[in-house]
Amino acid sequence: MGKNKVIVLAVLEAGMSQSEAARRYGVSRRWVYELLRRYARDGDAGLEPGSRAPHSNPHQVPETIRARILALRHELSSAGLDAGAATIAWHLEQEDLEAPAVATIARLLHQAGLVVPEPHKRPRSSMRRFEAAQPNETWQSDFTHWHLGNNQDVEVLNFLDDHSRLLLGCTAHARVTGPIVVEQFLACTARYGIPASTLTDNGMVYTTRFSGGKGGRNAFEYTLDVLGVKQKNGSPNHPQTQGKIERFHQTLKLWLARQPAAWTLEELNTQLREFQHIYNDQRPHRALNRRTPDATYRAIPKAVPQQLQGQEQFRARMDRIDETGTVSLRYGGRLRHLGIGRAYKHEKVRILVKDKDVIVIHHDTAEIIAEFILDDSKDYQGKKKHPDPKTGV
Repeated sequence: MGKNKVIVLAVLEAGMSQSEAARRYGVSRRWVYELLRRYARDGDAGLEPGSRAPHSNPHQVPETIRARILALRHELSSAGLDAGAATIAWHLEQEDLEAPAVATIARLLHQAGLVVPEPHKRPRSSMRRFEAAQPNETWQSDFTHWHLGNNQDVEVLNFLDDHSRLLLGCTAHARVTGPIVVEQFLACTARYGIPASTLTDNGMVYTTRFSGGKGGRNAFEYTLDVLGVKQKNGSPNHPQTQGKIERFHQTLKLWLARQPAAWTLEELNTQLREFQHIYNDQRPHRALNRRTPDATYRAIPKAVPQQLQGQEQFRARMDRIDETGTVSLRYGGRLRHLGIGRAYKHEKVRILVKDKDVIVIHHDTAEIIAEFILDDSKDYQGKKKHPDPKTGV
């Protein structure tokens, strides 16, 4: 027999007053009144302890939202994309749904058995992070390996903006060479402008500083010098310096692993273009306060090389010399023809333009094959003449 039943019987059958029963059994007189009222209405069932929880919870997540949270977790995970609570909240907002707090979403995922605890993971508060203050202040670059469907090993070259994490370029190649690095770098500058600096490891496609002084600067180093871009390289055997792009490679490979196997470089590059769009425009980044890289990149003014501040006349592009040994360039509102020479016909070149100064570099060898000072009164532009080292004329 429970205490509540004893109190009721003491009053109804033993003749105790309500005040005496309250005093004897250590409860309030109001509680005795309540017990008697319940007993009169419901009998013994009215004396059972009842839940103190409210009949309804105004903060409870609606079932439709809960179902969508679990569905998004599955969809994002299946696609090889980040499926954390913050990312799910961002996607709910994009769908014009009322997103619960990130902690609430995390709790729902945990209750559904979709979160595996990682007790040994290093706390974020212990990490010291460097981040460029502006877009284009520093571009990181590196390449990683991947296998086609026939198990052929290929390499994927990436350029990443340090400030915004914007994926500037993402292309697959049979092997990444120095000329390919320069070609893809210039393709990125044509779309996003010239960065103030670059940050890479010490691979030979990026620098020859550990080659023992043999061969001088490579094509990438020379191009950066001409464009006024400061070159930064990480310490040997210390990949943490390029931590953002190293971590990016994990994200890229996780996504590629969930896609149908690509059997050719063309198929793989098609997948990489799709990934670039998803990564830049549809994937919020935790380090960017749940903004996308594209939104972050466009939010503030861009940095430029120090020697180019306040200037807009720097250009860089790829071209091929025609049958007559010339290549075309638009300057002063007109098309000019640069005379390079028939010996170089059909060769692929890089053209670097600063004001009226033009340098033409052979794509494969990085050799300067012609220099020009543009004359806006002429259509055909002759090569700049250098003094003969013997006669000085």
